[in-house]
Amino acid sequence: MMTQEFYLGLMSGTSMDGLDVVLVDFSGSAPELIAHSHAPIPTPLAQRLHRLCQPATNEIHQLAEADQLFAEFCATTVQQLLTTCAVEPTRIQAIGSHGQTIRHHPEGHPAYTIQLGDPNTLAVQTGIPVVADFRRKDMALGGQGAPLVPAFHQAMFKQPEVPRVIVNLGGIANITWLPGSAEQVLGFDTGPANTLLDQWYRHCHPKAAESYDRDGQFATQGQVCESLLAQWLAFDYFHQAPPKSTGRDDFNLAWLHQLSGDLNAYAPADIQATLVELTARTVIDAIQRWLPQLPHEVFVAGGGVANPVLQAAFKRLAPALGWHSTDTLGVDPQHVEAMAFAWLARCFMTRQPGNLPAVTGASRPAILGGLYLP
Repeated sequence: MMTQEFYLGLMSGTSMDGLDVVLVDFSGSAPELIAHSHAPIPTPLAQRLHRLCQPATNEIHQLAEADQLFAEFCATTVQQLLTTCAVEPTRIQAIGSHGQTIRHHPEGHPAYTIQLGDPNTLAVQTGIPVVADFRRKDMALGGQGAPLVPAFHQAMFKQPEVPRVIVNLGGIANITWLPGSAEQVLGFDTGPANTLLDQWYRHCHPKAAESYDRDGQFATQGQVCESLLAQWLAFDYFHQAPPKSTGRDDFNLAWLHQLSGDLNAYAPADIQATLVELTARTVIDAIQRWLPQLPHEVFVAGGGVANPVLQAAFKRLAPALGWHSTDTLGVDPQHVEAMAFAWLARCFMTRQPGNLPAVTGASRPAILGGLYLP
């Protein structure tokens, strides 16, 4: 009987809606998802993290506390998953922990990125080796440090003779071009996805039980405002050639106010509907403008898959592209990113490069992350 090769992957995206944990077995010819869980970030911790994403509130004490608290939350969530699926921590090779991004400045001088969730605490509290800090090696080599999931998409989804695009709809939208030949894999962030949708929804519904627009219900109450959309689409990032990456530093409520003038002139639901259209159009424009050819197939992953208004917009604007969920490839769209960080941990442990220089702009392939022992 083949020995199982277990890794855990942890992912919390820029939308900060919760932590995804996956248990993956790498002993077979393809990674196999064994178990998974999603834990909402506790409200007091989420509020701390959101504050740290805003300029002028970055007190070092708050940063250090959030770093520890998020690590403890990760450890508790890991322990709960392992208990549920009756797997002992000693059977896990390593945890691949992305951490919670609170700053991502790839174009700065110097460039930097910050993810919270102390890997020392996570390793000690779970008793499992942790691989973390995946992005800064790529940045040290002149890269963007993002996106990193295209390397996993290549390993998991590339198909000979069938050019594909994988669209990841997390807080930020990114695409991966998987050519059906030996051409280079490409990938980059296209712009906002859930992060602006969630931030605007919370702004309009501060007392709502949920922190996001479930099923796009708020967006369905509005109409797309083409004049407002045109102002947003003129933003420089959308016209910048890849490699490129972005985050909440660029796309936030301050950005919305800066580019829109008086938002009170628009119905709140109209702004939500227009933000959905912004995501759909910038993803489609990126596919049409920056890829060598149109794909035969497009597969969508990430939390945005659960937004039927956004999915309908893709099919309305580009019906010929053939939109599918990664479910049709046998991988739940909600778990792709967390699986990617389990895979990146395995790359580190087996001394394999985890980045794609054609995607990030790094000067060479590199083993990403650092190892933290219990």
